[in-house]
Amino acid sequence: MYKDIILILDFGSQYSQLIARRVREGRVYSRIVPHDISASEIKEIAPKGLILSGGPASVTAKGSPKMDAKIFKLGIPVLGICYGMQLIAEYFGGKVKNTRDREFGRAELFLDDHSDIFTNLPGNLTCWMSHGDYVSKLPKGFSVLAHTLNTQIASFANKQRNVFGVQFHPEVVHTSKGDKIIANFLYRVCGCAPSWQIASFIRQAEKRIKEAVRKGKVVCGLSGGVDSSVTAVLVHRAIGKNLRCIFVDNGLLRKDEAEQVKRIFKINFKMNLECVDASTRFLNRLKGVTDPEQKRKIIGNEFIKIFEERAAKIKNVEFLAQGTLYPDVIESVSATGSPSAKIKTHHNVGGLPLKMRLKLIEPLKELFKDEAREIAKELGLPDSIISRQPFPGPGLAIRIIGEVDSERLRILREAEEVVLAEITKAKLYDQLWQSFAVLLPIKTVGVMGDERTYENVVALRCVVSSDGMTADWAKIPYEVLEKISNRIINEVKGVNRVVYDISSKPPATIEWE
Repeated sequence: MYKDIILILDFGSQYSQLIARRVREGRVYSRIVPHDISASEIKEIAPKGLILSGGPASVTAKGSPKMDAKIFKLGIPVLGICYGMQLIAEYFGGKVKNTRDREFGRAELFLDDHSDIFTNLPGNLTCWMSHGDYVSKLPKGFSVLAHTLNTQIASFANKQRNVFGVQFHPEVVHTSKGDKIIANFLYRVCGCAPSWQIASFIRQAEKRIKEAVRKGKVVCGLSGGVDSSVTAVLVHRAIGKNLRCIFVDNGLLRKDEAEQVKRIFKINFKMNLECVDASTRFLNRLKGVTDPEQKRKIIGNEFIKIFEERAAKIKNVEFLAQGTLYPDVIESVSATGSPSAKIKTHHNVGGLPLKMRLKLIEPLKELFKDEAREIAKELGLPDSIISRQPFPGPGLAIRIIGEVDSERLRILREAEEVVLAEITKAKLYDQLWQSFAVLLPIKTVGVMGDERTYENVVALRCVVSSDGMTADWAKIPYEVLEKISNRIINEVKGVNRVVYDISSKPPATIEWE
């Protein structure tokens, strides 16, 4: 299907997905596979190159992850990163030792060879190191390409075999020119062409959907988020009226959110959309519940029930469309290291495919979130969906600490509206990963209009992040914080205090529940 493919053999690195994304950014299709994939399987896929990821293990330790040695005999160019480099050294007869002082963080890299992966790069650059082992003896036929003050063999190569290794991590932003190093491997070493294009993906996705569905019917749970929205539009373009979308308003959405979904998909995209107002049903189920995990389970289970009830009324439905992304696929690879990925069937509607015996349509399962956003833009989806900050599946229920009821939902909705309005007005919305309000389960004394008040406290949470895995609290300008606080206290009845959360992740999480 793809002209050029790069496979990333995953040895447990926290950066494996980042490697795949960097390759995609170079407009070459990449796929992450288990480290123990066989040489015959790789030969069948016929990739243009292989990247061996880093990993937490030591190649000298008993039971450390290895790879099929026959892979090196396939003649496919290889780039080993950190642990991957050490595996290469071990296989070709070099030596790997444990260092007394673990090298972690930024280091200055000095280039000894300016060809191949280091073509058109300066003589020295900053790189990111994270290793406890190092290559102490060069394998026969290999030459040193770069070194640091602490690591004499920071990069090596056997150019006759097209096998390269780097001890540092070119995939992280802390390594200057890391993208150039990866691009040099893709284009100069592997001979790849920049053929991974979003427009061609859309055409291929529509073709695959048509071939799979034919005259069948597809049901899709639409939430208004970018994943389900792109999935719905792609499937709709492929099969038209044979797609039935179901939008469940659980009463836990932000102000006017349900109306926006109806307007965009029913009116603008002319989709066959059924909107189910189940707000009373969800609130009744949540009555008296304060435990966050119990809230999540109740909301998830209730959504499944409602979706099942509505979907069962549609005749001849054979398929369920889901917005599964590539990270969901990667995380679902079995613990045994099997090369076949187990797709999460609970991405949008937990457990539903199994119960309904529907065949899955997952057009985005090869994409990362940023690529899904690119497709959304190409498909003409509005900015309100394309650039929407992450919003939790359980909605405002987990931003209300304690019991959820209609009055507390009103307070939080109004506070959220102020936060988003002022963050957007200050042109900060696109710079933040998330910005939202949290209603706390406490009341404090205040003074309003010369009278004593005893009202609710709202916490403001704004964070910056690249992927949501780690996050730092945003240094919002004081005047913006002041405006948000003043507006919430003056405009939202029942609130007399606003506090700002300055916790990073870790140790805190982004959401409060």
